[in-house]
Amino acid sequence: MSQTTAPRNPSEKVRGAEKMARIRVEFEQPTTRIPKPDWIRVRIPHTDNIGKLKDVLRANKLHTVCEEASCPNLPECFGKGTATFMIMGDKCTRRCTFCDVGHGRPDPLDVNEPQHLAQTVAAMGLNYVVITSVDRDDLRDGGASHFAACIRETRLANPNIKIEILVPDFRGRMHPALSQLAHALPDVFNHNIETVPRLYKAARPGSDYQASLTLLKTFKDEFPHVPTKSGIMLGLGETFEEVIAVLHDLKTHRIDRVTLGQYLQPSQHHIPVSRYVTPDEFKTLAEIGTKLGFSHVASGPLVRSSYHADKQDAGDIVC
Repeated sequence: MSQTTAPRNPSEKVRGAEKMARIRVEFEQPTTRIPKPDWIRVRIPHTDNIGKLKDVLRANKLHTVCEEASCPNLPECFGKGTATFMIMGDKCTRRCTFCDVGHGRPDPLDVNEPQHLAQTVAAMGLNYVVITSVDRDDLRDGGASHFAACIRETRLANPNIKIEILVPDFRGRMHPALSQLAHALPDVFNHNIETVPRLYKAARPGSDYQASLTLLKTFKDEFPHVPTKSGIMLGLGETFEEVIAVLHDLKTHRIDRVTLGQYLQPSQHHIPVSRYVTPDEFKTLAEIGTKLGFSHVASGPLVRSSYHADKQDAGDIVC
């Protein structure tokens, strides 16, 4: 007698193989893995801050992109008591092949999350915070009003705080989204372009290269005093010339700051690493970005969009 499998609960969070199996995008996994080079090193600090910070986050029902996206810099950042907060839950409505954040039907918004976030930021004594989110294509404004509420509550509890937001593309709801953010502007507006346009179908199914550029430029046109920022992953199969073309596009669309880092495959089921970019090439790209006129370029193997964001804001580092 054959057994039937019960249909999956759409609200269940899936990751890894199950998440990737549902993507209508094909990419070949190499028969042998490219070994990580010596310059990809993550030092794990000897501190109990990591456990303490996780306890604080769970107590306030908060998530971090550091944990959900398996960021290689988590030990360093958590060890120093810093984190990039991920609002609106831990289930994304999209299935990007480079990302380890879980997929599933999102839960309803937690109306108390803005206040919990503000209290946590105050308890941690932060003076710079990055707020990001999962994609929430189920919401009419893509979650922009929730971003605005988080900004307002965080500033109310932390008057001297600087707030950077790393937003999704709001999928065609740009104007409703920006109208919400107009009432609670961040100090830095960040949206990652992620990769070159040729690789969007494989790496960012459901996203659009030009739409992301337009979102960044439209925000800058409406709020010219707020710095705009974007990030690019390297090692997905792009060419050096394609990266330069993206930098030109970002500059043309009035982006002020840019980050470039090495893509690291979260699991064997995600899109594979095509190559590890050398530190010298990252340095060359930083020099090119500076010559193009970006106010700040952070470029290095372990650079991430929100890694050392406070120092990026102060212009302290160019990797």
